Amino acid sequence: MCGIFGLIANRESNISNAKSAEIIKKLFILSESRGKESAGIAIKTVFDKKIQILKQSVAASELIRSFEYQNYYCNSVKNSFDEKNKLHAPIAIIAHARLVTNGSQENNNNNQPIIKSNSVAVHNGIITNVDELWNKYSYLGRELEVDTEVLIAIIKNKIEQGNSIIDSLQSAFQEIKGTASTAILFSEYNKVVIASNNASLYFALNKKKGILIFASENYILQTAIDDLNLKEEFNLSDSIWSEPFSGMLIDISSFEIDNYKLNEINNNHHVEKSDVFDVIINHSPDKPIDFEAAKKQLKSKKQSPLRNLLKFNIDKINKLTRCSKCLLPETFPFINYDENGVCNYCNSYTPHTITFHKEEKLKKILKKYIRSNTGVDCIVPFSGGRDSSYGLHYIVTELKLKPLTFTYDWGMVTDLARRNIARVCGKLGVENIIVSADIKSKRKNIKLNVEAWLKKPELGMIPLFMAGDKHFFYYVNVIKRQTKTLLDIWMTNPLEDTNFKVGFAGQKPDFDKKMIDSLSFRKKVGLALYYTKNFLSNPFYINRSIFDTAWAFYSYYAEPRENFYLLYDYLPWDEKKIETTLINEYDWEIDPESPSTWRIGDGTASFYNYIYFTVAGFSEFDTFRSNQIREGQITREDALKLVNNENRPRYQAIKWYCDTIGIDFERTITIINSIKPLY
Repeated sequence: MCGIFGLIANRESNISNAKSAEIIKKLFILSESRGKESAGIAIKTVFDKKIQILKQSVAASELIRSFEYQNYYCNSVKNSFDEKNKLHAPIAIIAHARLVTNGSQENNNNNQPIIKSNSVAVHNGIITNVDELWNKYSYLGRELEVDTEVLIAIIKNKIEQGNSIIDSLQSAFQEIKGTASTAILFSEYNKVVIASNNASLYFALNKKKGILIFASENYILQTAIDDLNLKEEFNLSDSIWSEPFSGMLIDISSFEIDNYKLNEINNNHHVEKSDVFDVIINHSPDKPIDFEAAKKQLKSKKQSPLRNLLKFNIDKINKLTRCSKCLLPETFPFINYDENGVCNYCNSYTPHTITFHKEEKLKKILKKYIRSNTGVDCIVPFSGGRDSSYGLHYIVTELKLKPLTFTYDWGMVTDLARRNIARVCGKLGVENIIVSADIKSKRKNIKLNVEAWLKKPELGMIPLFMAGDKHFFYYVNVIKRQTKTLLDIWMTNPLEDTNFKVGFAGQKPDFDKKMIDSLSFRKKVGLALYYTKNFLSNPFYINRSIFDTAWAFYSYYAEPRENFYLLYDYLPWDEKKIETTLINEYDWEIDPESPSTWRIGDGTASFYNYIYFTVAGFSEFDTFRSNQIREGQITREDALKLVNNENRPRYQAIKWYCDTIGIDFERTITIINSIKPLY
């Protein structure tokens, strides 16, 4: 998720001050794609016996341009280089580009590197059982929201009990759930730890020259080496490492390296203490979070009278004429019924008929993509939703492929989805690459488009709210090129077909389309004309987001898609089996507000489904359950009971959406409620 990286070197490296600064600067810039919400760096100098830290709530590129950074870096390393500008005393540098998962970046103590018990760490991932661990280790004194703190606290506690660094790290990793890739500096040891339980760390090492650099992605590391002409320093055929549940303990001075597995405890390591270092942080400290106050605030939000603003017109909606076979009502775009009351969507439906033979066919197809070496076999676009989570489980445990997962965070990926990504990737030992958009900018774009929509509501314009995530398709191809991987496997569920979204934009359903997101050229033109018409009639749509929207349209409809397969075109989709597997085997998290496991990790879905249901009398749940009826997976009676619960407004999710993009909840819901319904 976040980007962690660093440089470790001793005097044998003969590295110059300028080159070391150049390496860190390059890694900062490349790692910014993984998180732009804060950045920080820690430098340990053996000569001065200090660990000095700088971190700010700004993107990495902004941090390294600042006077504070230039001054910090110069002062931190100057005594480690001689008069010829060559390194004469070992240094270790670890740094971080942050995508916020837990712990607000506005409290700089939550930003990385994290300080705890005279140790300094950078961490990428999410520890999903952080609260359970703090309950167990409450005596270690929680001070921050961020989960990294508990990892350092447990490791240092076990060291203080007489365990070695490696044994303490192994023990701590066996207790955590989720994903964790970390680099740790210890004040009292001339040692650096780097470790990952999901293969999300890569390093280049020249032991003879006493130099090592590491990063969260192979592409970041390779690009830095290529761009900075470092190939002579590193023999990359022997130096790239990314194995799950693995780590290294590096002696900064001697460059002795212990490799270890995180899922083992040997109890045979020993490490000598050195003189204690000072830990100096170069920023104004913020107050630790008041957890009791936060709980009271959350409780007050749950009891908020704003909840009563949300409508649930179930009595009126249940009076609508519906298809006698599925659930689609008379308000559905381009719907008509035959003499038996069956809709044209049912009459034109072709069952998917997934059988065991198709699973076997997929296995044969994918055999040609399996690499004999340790390379990645496929890219898996991973949202953290139920279908992608189960799909990843199946790819690893049944297809026996080595995947690399990819997530595009455009600002509406919820913390729940991130935690589920961490749970599944952590247990399976699978690397997750996150490409982080400029989240502040993306949320500003969403706000502008929602505000424009509220001035002149049109159901056909609602997909504009989700335009920002369509770059997903562009970045999949980028990741494939960067990793030299040919294959991508998607978990698109054919039952999620929602013809009504383009239907409200005037486009008739295409019952013969091959994929749920495909449109004919004619319909693409029609959609473009519809949007153009609305942009002209509502000039508030002509704002700074328009270029991002145009790129989204291209990414979704025109970006080339080659060598890809849709898993659920071959694998029978079994809701009960999927939910049971995820909850029982991965402790997969569900939303207490929703009776469904679907759409709970998408920060936008609760908002737009509220609009569709309130104005049109149906939502995505109605179309999904209707497709299940057509497939013979569920009865119409059971489906109707389900949607009557699933369509209930999710107050917390809708409130989060409004707060996150910066619109007023009360005003927004009042406007939506005032729209004349179609029933």
